[in-house]
Amino acid sequence: MSPSTELHGSFLSRLSFRRYHQIVSMDANHEQQLQELEYFQSHVSERFSEFISPSPPPSDSLLSIPWLQSLLHVFTSCETEFREVLLTTAQIPKTPSLEKVLTETLDRIVKALDICNAVVNGIESVKQSRSLAEIAVTALKQRPLCSGSVRRARRALTSLLSGSNVNAKDSSRRRTTSRSWSFGQRSSVSKNWSAGKQIQAMAANLVLPRGAEASGPAMMPVYIMSSVMVLVMWVLVAAVPCQTSSVPVAPLQLPKHQSWASAAANVQERVGEEVKGKEKRGGGLMEEMQRMESVGLFLMEFTERFRFPADEEDEEEVEEKVDEMDEICRRMEVGLEDLQRQVRAVFQRLVRIRLEIVSVLDLNL
Repeated sequence: MSPSTELHGSFLSRLSFRRYHQIVSMDANHEQQLQELEYFQSHVSERFSEFISPSPPPSDSLLSIPWLQSLLHVFTSCETEFREVLLTTAQIPKTPSLEKVLTETLDRIVKALDICNAVVNGIESVKQSRSLAEIAVTALKQRPLCSGSVRRARRALTSLLSGSNVNAKDSSRRRTTSRSWSFGQRSSVSKNWSAGKQIQAMAANLVLPRGAEASGPAMMPVYIMSSVMVLVMWVLVAAVPCQTSSVPVAPLQLPKHQSWASAAANVQERVGEEVKGKEKRGGGLMEEMQRMESVGLFLMEFTERFRFPADEEDEEEVEEKVDEMDEICRRMEVGLEDLQRQVRAVFQRLVRIRLEIVSVLDLNL
C-alpha cells in the first residue's frame, strides 16, 4: 500500500471515528433532554396531586388563606424546576417556533407581574375590612351591651358591608364590581385595566405543542409552566378583590390526558364552580372573606333591631357570632401578611425568570 493510500485511509478512519462520537454524543444529549422533560412533567404532576389530595387529610378549605399559600408553594416549586429546564434550553438551537413561544411567555410574565401588584393591593383592602370587623367585635363584646356600643358596631359593619356591596336586606348578598375598586385609588394602573382581561389575554395564545414539538426539550416545559402561571394568577384574581369587572370561569383548555394537566384541571374546575356558583364575578371569593361577610350581615341585622336592654336570648346568639368573627379576624391577621409576602416573592421570581428567558433568546442573536 502506498503512503498516500495509507494516509487517506487513516484520515477516513479518524473522520468516521469523530462522526461516530458526535452521533453518540447527540443521542446522549437528546436522551438527557427527554429525561429532563419527563422529570419536569412528573414534578408538576406530583406537586399538584399532593396539593389536591394532601396527606394526611383534612385539607384546607378551598380558597382559604392556607389553601392559597399552598398553591403558591406549588408554583414556586414548579418554577424552580423550570429554571433548570431553561439551562438546557440555552444550549440547544432556537427554532422559530421556540423563539415565538418564549417571546409570548415574556409577554405573559409581564401581565402576571401586573396581576401580582393588583393582588398585593387587593390584600390591603382585605386588611382594611378586617380592621372594620375588629371594631365591630370590640364594640359588641361590651357588657352590658348598650346603645352606644351597638351604634359603633353598626357604623363599622356598614363600612365593611358597603365595601363588598352586601346589602343587609338582600339575603343573596349579591356583589357588583365596586369591590374590585376598593384599592383603586392606591394603585397606579389605569382605570381601564382589568385583571380578568389580563388572564384572558395570557391564555389566548397558549397552545399545546403537537407532533415533534411535543417531544422536544423545551416547547412542552414552556407550555406547562405558562399554564401553571396562568392558573395560579387566575386563582389569585378569583380569591382576592382585584381591579376587574369579571373573572373568567375556566380560562385554560388543559390536556387532561396528561397527568400534570389532569391534576391542574381539578383545581380549575373546583375554583370555576365557585366563580360560577356565586354572583361574585369581580373576585373576592377568599373563604375567610365569605365568612366575614356572612357573619357581618347577621351582626348588622342585630344592630338594626337592637333595643336597650338587650333580650337575653338575642344577646347569647350574637355573642356566638361575635366570637366567630373574632376568630376569623385572628386567622386573617397573620394569614394575610404571610400571603402578601408570598405574592411579593412570586413577583420577584417572575422578574428573575423573565431575565433568564431574555438571556436564552439573546444567545441566538
